[in-house]
Amino acid sequence: MEQELIHVYMMPGMAAEPTIFNRIKLPENQFKIHWLEWMIPIENESLESYAKRMIAKIPHENVVLLGVSFGGVLVQEMSKYMKLRKLIVVSSVKSKYELPKRMRIAKFIKAYKFAPTQLLSNLDVLKKYAFNESISKRIDLYKTYLAVNDKRYLDWALKQMICWDQETPVKDAIYIHGDKDAVFTHSCGGNTIVLKGGTHIMIIFKSQWFNENLPKLILS
Repeated sequence: MEQELIHVYMMPGMAAEPTIFNRIKLPENQFKIHWLEWMIPIENESLESYAKRMIAKIPHENVVLLGVSFGGVLVQEMSKYMKLRKLIVVSSVKSKYELPKRMRIAKFIKAYKFAPTQLLSNLDVLKKYAFNESISKRIDLYKTYLAVNDKRYLDWALKQMICWDQETPVKDAIYIHGDKDAVFTHSCGGNTIVLKGGTHIMIIFKSQWFNENLPKLILS
């Protein structure tokens, strides 16, 4: 009897191309990988509503959801409204209490309303003002993986990330974080798999670890 495939849906980080997962390879006789892509939000759409619209794009049942960064926040919201085989959250936060201090302050003073998200819609212009080679190379990396540069999406996503109101981690979720993550620096505590040397984009640069360990984590 042919083995039934386990469907693994992957959600990239904020505004990112799902091609961030192009180095992730799982045994094809056991798993089928699907990439999810960001949609433009409806005006004043809640994260709950957006999560339910994303769920509508998943035709299979009892799937694995994997999300990175803000995508990790989204898949945690999605998990509240669907039955999953496994929930895997990478380079993200488990609750609002792991958000960095600058984000909590931004929520309090509603600074997200004034964020210059229009700069991300034209990275070529932003690169002209990069004051060192390191920043210039980082902008080139963003250009490679940036999928959505629509200001409506960027404004919405930034607000949802900063204002996420999750109190506790999702029960039975698998949280994976790097100890060198410069974006979410407080997410290595609790029930977390910590990757030594892992940065915020370790899904790309530590893909070998994920390829070796994701099958075991999914099947455990």
